[in-house]
Amino acid sequence: QVQLVESGGGLVQAGDSLRLSCTASARISNTYFMGWFRQAPGKEREFVAAISWSLGSTSYADSVKGRFTISSDNAKNTVYLQMDSLKPEDAAVYYCAARPGANSRWPYWGQGTQVTVSS
Repeated sequence: QVQLVESGGGLVQAGDSLRLSCTASARISNTYFMGWFRQAPGKEREFVAAISWSLGSTSYADSVKGRFTISSDNAKNTVYLQMDSLKPEDAAVYYCAARPGANSRWPYWGQGTQVTVSS
């Protein structure tokens, strides 16, 4: 069982930056993928970014490409989401997730951290 704890959310102005962190309770296996998702009020949860724990390869939603960067510190069992040039439409609860393989479901989720962007 992998427990994930997010931190780093807050209130920022449009154009500002914010970095989210997600720390796992145990060592993450090299086969795992870590991801960030978000859910705004009245909307479905959507994919933001993901990273391969072993290769470091990344993928992003089109809406955040060029503005958000996902990275990991394997020694700390931590994944980060650097968010730059934030827009009001980026406001949401951001969730960290983990899955055991490239094509598996996402069975492990954090509790979420709120990001609010004022215009």
